[in-house]
Formats: sequence, C-alpha cells, structure tokens
Amino acid sequence: MGRVTVADSARKRARFAMPAACAVILAGCGSTVTGHPVSAEQTSVTRHIGAALATLLPEPAQFPRRYPAVVLPPEAAAQAAGDLTGAGRGAQVQPAHCAPPEPKFGADQRAVAVGTDDAARATVTVELARTRQPLAALRSQLIQCRSMRVQQSGAGTTVTTELLAAPETDAEDALGLRRTVLPDVAGAGLTQSMRAVTGQVGDVRITVTYMSFSGSEADMSAVNELFATAVRRVDKGA
Repeated sequence: MGRVTVADSARKRARFAMPAACAVILAGCGSTVTGHPVSAEQTSVTRHIGAALATLLPEPAQFPRRYPAVVLPPEAAAQAAGDLTGAGRGAQVQPAHCAPPEPKFGADQRAVAVGTDDAARATVTVELARTRQPLAALRSQLIQCRSMRVQQSGAGTTVTTELLAAPETDAEDALGLRRTVLPDVAGAGLTQSMRAVTGQVGDVRITVTYMSFSGSEADMSAVNELFATAVRRVDKGA
C-alpha cells in the first residue's frame, strides 16, 4: 500500500465533495491567543530544547474537536514536510536557492500531528523540527522566493508564498504566510491552499498549517490556538 500524505488526505476528500460542502465555517472570533508581539528577529540559535520532540507535540485531545488528530510515524512525518512546503523530497526547484531544506531523518528530528475536518475537507498540521537555522534565514528566503517552479515525478506546479503578520506569541520569533500550490494541469480540487504560522523556540521550529483543496477560508482560530499550545509546550521542554 502506498503512503498517504497530508496533501493526499485533503485532496481525496475534496474530489468527492460537492462545492457547496467545501465551505469552512470559522470558529467564533471571541477566542483569545496569549502572548506578545514579536519585537525582534531571531538571528542566531543559542538555546537547545532538551526534551524529545514527540513529547512536545500538542496531544490529539488538545486539537479542536472538529479536527480528530493522529501523530504520524517518522517516515510519514518527513513526507508531510514536503506537502507543506510545496516541494517534496527529490523535487527540482527553480530558482534553485528557493528550494526548502530536505527533511531530516533520524531520531528526534521531526514530529508531526495532523487533525482532519471531514466536513470541510481540510487538515490542520502541527510540525516540530530541529534546526540550527534561525527563523530570520527562512524569512529572508521567503521574501526572495515569492514564486517558484517545482517539478516532481513528471508533474509541474507553481508555488506562491506571501508573508503575513504573525499572531502575538511567546516564541522567540514568528511569521505568518499564505501559500498556494497551483498544478500545471488544472482541475477542480487540485489547487492546494495553505495558511500557516511558523515560529521558533531555541532549536525547535514550530509550524501550524491549515490546508484545503476547496479554496475556502482558512480556520485561523484553530491554527492560532494550536500554535500557542505548541509554543508553550516547547518552551517548557528546555
């Protein structure tokens, strides 16, 4: 049996959904996310988070109820990283300097949990990854790489990324982004839309992503809630 990726899970649901069923109803606007505005970029990594990443992930029970969640095994976690950047393992990227880092394998390099909203045909993914790269380096790359071409397994896509403001947070640095993966072969339910918040605490990068193939509004209430939870757990794991 082939591997089922984060993108596959959302795409398959989108293909079988009627358009009217793909609308996402946002959670109430009254929810509160604690933290503070990011005052400075993280330009170096000087702090090591000692706890194992698997112990720092938000637990499935901490996901909003409409997103039943599972923790991915290591191989699937690395595959999920490619889904979220729009350039999977082995992809050819132009310009070349826009290629995201290859996902690292090995013990305690990455941990991923995915929650799925069947009604909305969407997923919310929490990814924790070890890195020696400060978030400022990622921000600089994204500014230079607002659009890139990706070729993988004979298929071509155009990936566009727009930097957005991050929510108030206790992370050392954070950014928001909107990303679209547009395939060369157009078709209903094939365009991948994402909204994400990425932050960093020491050498752990925290990314929470809402992914949909319906073009519906992203559930940023769920994203921000899970991001705040992940930041707290990582910060306590030092």
